[in-house]
Amino acid sequence: MTHTGKARTALVIGGGIAGPVAAMALRQAGIEAAVHEAYDHTADGVGGGMTIAPNGQDAFAAVGAGDLVRTIGTPVTAMGLRSWTGKPLARFAPPSRLPSSQFVWRADLYRSIYDEAERRSIPLHHGKRLTGATDTGSGVTAHFADGTEASADILIGADGIRSTVRSLIDPAAPSPAYAGLVCFGARMDRSGMPSTDGVMYMCFGKRAFFGYQIFDDSSAVWFVNLPHPAPMTVAEAQAIGAEEWMRTLRTAFADDRTPALEMISRTDAGELLITGPMENMPRVANWTHGRMTLIGDAAHAASSSSGQGASLAVESAVELARCLRDLPYDQAFVAYEQLRRPRVERIIKLGARTNSNKTAGPLGRALRDLVMPAAMKLINPEKTAWQFDHHIDWEAKAASFS
Repeated sequence: MTHTGKARTALVIGGGIAGPVAAMALRQAGIEAAVHEAYDHTADGVGGGMTIAPNGQDAFAAVGAGDLVRTIGTPVTAMGLRSWTGKPLARFAPPSRLPSSQFVWRADLYRSIYDEAERRSIPLHHGKRLTGATDTGSGVTAHFADGTEASADILIGADGIRSTVRSLIDPAAPSPAYAGLVCFGARMDRSGMPSTDGVMYMCFGKRAFFGYQIFDDSSAVWFVNLPHPAPMTVAEAQAIGAEEWMRTLRTAFADDRTPALEMISRTDAGELLITGPMENMPRVANWTHGRMTLIGDAAHAASSSSGQGASLAVESAVELARCLRDLPYDQAFVAYEQLRRPRVERIIKLGARTNSNKTAGPLGRALRDLVMPAAMKLINPEKTAWQFDHHIDWEAKAASFS
């Protein structure tokens, strides 16, 4: 710790997306950071697809990693909403002044971030499952399940929706809540179908939600949110088996007049990704306690329906580092939360609204399909641009909040 109370060293708990980005941002801010990941192996090959919005790309650029997403991504120029009949309901796109969103596979993004962190000599420690933390008065010591310890000026929890750090900050903190949907996806190397010309379509089916994009080389991605009343874990969903789930998915989309049934039928069961339950994270009241704070899903888990989860996590990692660069750690934590909480909670609320549409009954579907096209014509696209048109000025000095 410097004589001004600024942090010089940091422990980052969690080696997924937000953790290594936070460590890179902290290094850029002059703070030495090491990442401690619970699993004893890397996450190569794990996870489905996601979009990195223009604001997320801007956050990567703030730490000199702007090319990272563009190198592995495929442009998503717009989002098109359709009913189960194929009727267009709405179309969304970031303002033309902004870059397109990029579709990436999580495994590719993880590997690119990991390689960049290693290139910058960020220490990445595996097999470090956090069990506790002690505030020593002059720093914080993390205790791991393997009996080892690590100490630094501050500790940052980037350990996901089931964050251990969150429970250490506030033992009464909420846990994730099941959103009533089980999620699946697949990559098709050769769909045999025409390109969607950069548009990712979201289809509100009669029995389930289907999203897809077909790329110019005929490869494609599709994903499903299937209503399921009983909560289940990822392991329980995977235990049912891909063959059985494929039969369920074909039945779910049998009556829909969208590409869902055709794309699912052309996919080998061995290619099905069973990603498990969609979960919502209730509002986390306390992001900070003492020398510990939270970023990413540990603090503000946005539904995948928002298309902003990874982008918001990277934004928060960068903004926290900027605040810690300029302010004593306690003031930096306050400034960081004041900057981030209003924005992330507004986006989370929008994602929750989309989730409710995915589980609508027959009457709700009919009303949505009738009202949405007319309602969308009345919306000025610039009024939704705030989500995407969000720039982090790394050079700007962080302001202290009282």
